[in-house]
Amino acid sequence: MSREAVSQAAVEQDWAGPVVYHIPVCPFSQRLEILLALKGLRHHVDFHIIDITRPRPEWLLEKTRGTTALPVLDTGEGEVIKESMVLLRYLEDLFPEPAVAQREPYRRAVEGMMNAMEGAFVAQGYRYVMNQDAGKRDGLRQGMLEQYARLNDFLLQYSPSGTYLFEDFGLAETVFTPFFMRYWFLEYYEGFDLPREEGYARVRRWREACLAHPAAQQVTKEQIVKLYYDYAKGAGNGSLLPGRASSSFVFDPDWKTRPWPPRDKYGHDATDQELGLALVAAARRPPAAEVLTG
Repeated sequence: MSREAVSQAAVEQDWAGPVVYHIPVCPFSQRLEILLALKGLRHHVDFHIIDITRPRPEWLLEKTRGTTALPVLDTGEGEVIKESMVLLRYLEDLFPEPAVAQREPYRRAVEGMMNAMEGAFVAQGYRYVMNQDAGKRDGLRQGMLEQYARLNDFLLQYSPSGTYLFEDFGLAETVFTPFFMRYWFLEYYEGFDLPREEGYARVRRWREACLAHPAAQQVTKEQIVKLYYDYAKGAGNGSLLPGRASSSFVFDPDWKTRPWPPRDKYGHDATDQELGLALVAAARRPPAAEVLTG
């Protein structure tokens, strides 16, 4: 058994409750953190960090039956659950009070209809940030505006004068807020924001309230912009760009110590040095003797 597997076994032996295996700054994991924060139960679930820049450890692949997508949750009794929307429902059922999801059938259905819109919203935002063809920018921007317009229309139908979908920050807000935060990378790298027009006024009010909610402050704009630089250059999930020796998602050096990345994603390829990653890249480089002997 590897040293890492032994260490992980010791952690699990000391903790009897649910364990979430996640990637730092992952929006799908943040959904779970927000839900637990709303309930005041963050301490009831252990969050175990997985380094996205390295291959998944064998002990984790055994739990997930070979799949690599995160987060996953170990119930504490050996069962493993996947998919953030499923995990939200599991945690809501496991810790029913205070309720975050709607319980009255009609309101639960409305909430479910809005949550069903998250897939297209998420996919459009990530297509936009990862695009490397400047000629496609206008079309991607329009596609993003159309996604926000759909949310605006939905809110006008079911909650025209409110702030949230219902009275309080609930499950729909838990689902969408992490992506409102991730789309700070669209603002930074693509200059995208919602036009101050009536057609986006309701969704803008919702988005701003979500971003400001105390239960959703797990990440910052600076953190998102710095860590997601490689996504803006078309490389996701910790993969390396040509000419780079280190991913922008590495833990060390800490993102707080790094400079802000260049905004120009189309005309310039930042080096490890520009991104404040040169030291860790050098530390990972094998000695010359190892290179020569293969």
